Amino acid sequence: MAGLSPDSPSPTDITVHQQSRVLEVAFSDGARFRIPFELMRVYSPSAEVQGHGPGQETLQTGKREVQITGLEPIGHYAVRPQFSDGHDSGLFTWDYLYRLGREEAQLWRDYEARLAAAGLSRDAAMKPAAAAGGGHGCASH
Repeated sequence: MAGLSPDSPSPTDITVHQQSRVLEVAFSDGARFRIPFELMRVYSPSAEVQGHGPGQETLQTGKREVQITGLEPIGHYAVRPQFSDGHDSGLFTWDYLYRLGREEAQLWRDYEARLAAAGLSRDAAMKPAAAAGGGHGCASH
């Protein structure tokens, strides 16, 4: 999902917009996306969010107001955002950022449907992993 391909567009400009809470990314193919911080946070490619395999995903809630407090470049292929809720373990490759931008509308629909199925809202407080029956035993979180 977050793989690298030599033919993939690469970013030509990345801007963090704190007030509007979006990451603006311009790509070498001319595409330009304004990716909401909330979308990035709830679709973080980290094991904490995605789990270690299908069906192990953790539904994220209460992230509407999340901020990006730092953005660390990782080589020439990714960035690692630090979010205001303390999450900082997701590596967002250029391919993954492109996917988030290109598929934003569908990703929002999928997220809203998963929330509805769980009887939750975007603003519901997150339950601690232990209380939610989580705890994957992953040393990275």
